[in-house]
Amino acid sequence: MERYQVVLVIGIVVSAILAMISIYIGGIAFILVLTLVMGLWIMQDTRSLADVGVRLSSDAKHISVINKGNIRVQNIHVSLVPLDKEFDLKMLDVDESREFGLETMVNEAKAIVVFNTSSGQTFRKLYKLSALGEGDDDLLKPMFPLFRQD
Repeated sequence: MERYQVVLVIGIVVSAILAMISIYIGGIAFILVLTLVMGLWIMQDTRSLADVGVRLSSDAKHISVINKGNIRVQNIHVSLVPLDKEFDLKMLDVDESREFGLETMVNEAKAIVVFNTSSGQTFRKLYKLSALGEGDDDLLKPMFPLFRQD
């Protein structure tokens, strides 16, 4: 059984016992158990999160590639469109970043990133890079996806 299923079964039994003492205490215990189970269920989705980010530096002459997930990613291929530049990385550990220099300043471009996890899953992401406007580096964006992205 999964961890959250065990907690749910034990919580329902405890809530039923407490409901015999007082229906209000039993109800409160049941709501707390459901909240705990939902938290465990959400944590299970983010246990092995693979996420690679690409960012343009403030001087618009460097591209930074960073592993923002919580597992190691490998075989990273970055294509810069329409600059006709491509580069590969063998592996990035968690929170590791690499920087690549460009010959000229970049006004606007798209970065297409393809990478694999150690379990063999392949991911493809598209980032808008801009020296003047807003890119995909939004400070209000959640740190991890709220729902599974299959």
